[in-house]
Amino acid sequence: MQKNQHTMQDPTTQYPKLDIPEQRQDEPGLDSQMQPKADHGEKSYVGSGRLAGRKALITGGDSGIGRAVAIAFAREGADVAIAYLPSEQNDAEETLRLIADTKVETLALPGDISEESFAKALPINVMKAFGGIDIIVNNAGKQIYCDDITQLSTEQLDATFRTNIYAMFWIVQSAMKFLPAGASIINTTSIQSYQPSAELLDYASTKGAITSFTKGLSKQLIEKGIRVNAVAPGPIWTPLQPSYGQPMEKLTHFGEQSPYGRAGQPAECAPAYVFLASQESSYTTGEVIGVTGGNHTP
Repeated sequence: MQKNQHTMQDPTTQYPKLDIPEQRQDEPGLDSQMQPKADHGEKSYVGSGRLAGRKALITGGDSGIGRAVAIAFAREGADVAIAYLPSEQNDAEETLRLIADTKVETLALPGDISEESFAKALPINVMKAFGGIDIIVNNAGKQIYCDDITQLSTEQLDATFRTNIYAMFWIVQSAMKFLPAGASIINTTSIQSYQPSAELLDYASTKGAITSFTKGLSKQLIEKGIRVNAVAPGPIWTPLQPSYGQPMEKLTHFGEQSPYGRAGQPAECAPAYVFLASQESSYTTGEVIGVTGGNHTP
């Protein structure tokens, strides 16, 4: 029987080292096509009412870390809205199926957050459906490797920045009409913000911007009683990786260079988001929690 997230165990062997075969998916990638499958806490995450009555928006909630957060939030009692690209519909339906037994309200919001009008409509639609919004998880991301700056197109630069950082500005701008004191904004940054890989120059640059955005916005919003924090994952096994997020020689050995000797699973990230969303972190704002497998952040 799989252990839950509360049971003490050796973290280095809590999840197995991955045997990752050569594989490629069209971007943005689907959880359903990954080899091997990722663990989102489907069988292990046990809730305890820590987010009862809360109302959350999660971008990229169909797969990877977003799916793990959606499962955890729902099992903690929060109503959950997930935003995702229309091409990810099958993954989104699976996420909603996994939380159907929690009896919370759910909402599917397909579209592209790199489009300003869609991004700004998200908090409005959540407000209409749930009657409120008090947790925002800015998680969706775009990552395409390129190891030669002269080959990095303006089109890719624009798409990566619009998805990874512009959308955060747009979503928060729209949400400010609704967020009450006690609300929590949680952004997904990355170890790449601090230890950028040469072939992820544009992606890492957006993650550095997200870290700065988090710290600066926290100072602006604390007077309103709204906290802003971030989670910085390390090498986590998600659809970003096989959908041209890594060169093949790194993909098949993904995560092996971490001090743990293995990649992390989305399920290992979700508790950090729960903590930052809950009132347990009431005296925490402008902070970044690293979930990096021992690759240190400052």
